[in-house]
Amino acid sequence: MLQKIKKIDGVIVMILVLLMVVSIFSIYSVTHGREKLDGAHLRMIKFYVLGIIAFVGLTFVDYRILVKYALYIYITGIGILVLVSFVGAEQNGAQGWIKFGGFSLQPAELFKLILILFLAAVLVRKNRNKLRFWSDVVPLGLLTLLPFMIVISQNDLGNALSYLVILVGLLWIGNIKFSHALIGLLVIASAATAGIMCYIHYHDEIKGFLDDIGRSHWIERFDPWLVPDKATAKASYHTKNAKLAIASGGMSGEGFMQGTSVQTDRVPYTYSDSIFVAIAEEFGFVGSALLLLLYFILIHRMILIALECKDRGGPFLIVGIVAMMLYQIFENIGAFIGLMPLTGITLPFVSYGGTSLMINMASIGLVMSVRLHGQDVEEDLPISTLYPSPAKQG
Repeated sequence: MLQKIKKIDGVIVMILVLLMVVSIFSIYSVTHGREKLDGAHLRMIKFYVLGIIAFVGLTFVDYRILVKYALYIYITGIGILVLVSFVGAEQNGAQGWIKFGGFSLQPAELFKLILILFLAAVLVRKNRNKLRFWSDVVPLGLLTLLPFMIVISQNDLGNALSYLVILVGLLWIGNIKFSHALIGLLVIASAATAGIMCYIHYHDEIKGFLDDIGRSHWIERFDPWLVPDKATAKASYHTKNAKLAIASGGMSGEGFMQGTSVQTDRVPYTYSDSIFVAIAEEFGFVGSALLLLLYFILIHRMILIALECKDRGGPFLIVGIVAMMLYQIFENIGAFIGLMPLTGITLPFVSYGGTSLMINMASIGLVMSVRLHGQDVEEDLPISTLYPSPAKQG
C-alpha cells in the first residue's frame, strides 16, 4: 500500500487542489449576499469532500475490474437513463435529474464515465487488430447513439454531444483504419457544414419545426452563434453580456468581488455554467490564462500516464477521459467567446455542481488507478487473462 501511495502523481493532486481553490473563491465571489445562493461555496466544499472520497476510492481500486464488468455497468447505466426519462425531475429545461432527500443526481453526467469504461472494454479485446467498419465501428457507433438519443430526448444537448466526442476520441486510438478515419472526418465536416448552411438559409422553417417538437429553446442557443442578427434580445442576452464582461476584464481584471457585470447579475449562472466569465472579468486575461495552464498541465500529466502504462486498457480509459474533459473545457469557454453554441455544459472542477464534480474527480481517480496498477502487467500477457469475456466469467 505504501508503495502505491508513493506512485500517486503529486502534480495532478496539486492541480486538483488549485482548481478547488479557484472554484470555491470564484463561487463565493458571485454568490455572497445573494438570496438562495448565499453559502453555495460551502456546499461546494462538501461536494469536494465527496469528490475526494471518490477520487481516493477509485485510485486504489484496480481499474481492470471495472473494465472487466463494463458490459453490465453499461446495461445498468442505460436502464437508469431510461428510468430518468419517465420519473426524472426537470431542472434548467432538462428532464435529467433523480432527486432523493436533499441530494440530486444527473445520470447523463454519470453515463459519460460509464461509456468510457464500456468502449475501452470493447476496444481492448480487439488486441490491437485493425477495427473493421461493419463489425466494429458501426456497432460501437450504434451503442453510443443509444444513450445519445435518450439524453437528447431529455433536452440535455451538452452531455449528449460529449458521448460522440468520447466515441471519436477512442476510435482514433483504437487502431481504426486510416481510410475509415479520413472518410469519417470528411463526413463529419461535410455534415456540420451542411447543417450550419441549412440552419442559416432555412432558419424560419427550422425554427417552426423545433417549435412543433418542443425544442424551441435550441433556437435560443444556436441563433446567437450562427445568426446573431436574427436572435431575439432574450436569446442573445446571456452570450452578449458574457462577451462584454470578458472584454471588460482586460489584462489583469477588475479585482476579486469587483466584477461589474458578474456582481450585478447581468450574466446568468455565474456560479455554474458561466463561472469562466466571472474569472475573466475579475482576474482578466492573466487569470484566464493561468486557469487554462492548469488544465493543460492536468491533460499533459494524464497523457504521460497513458504512455507509461504497460496494460492495454489503461490508455483507452485515459484517452476517453481526456476527450471528455477537453470537450467540456472547449465547449464551456468557447460558448462565451462566440466559438461554440451555448449548451449549458459545466467547466470541469470549477463550476458549481455536485454530480459534475463527482464524475470528474472519479475520472481522475481512474487515471490514478491506471498509474498505480497499469504497471503490474507485462505487454506480452494473453489478453484473455486480463479481460475475460463476461460470458466466461464464473
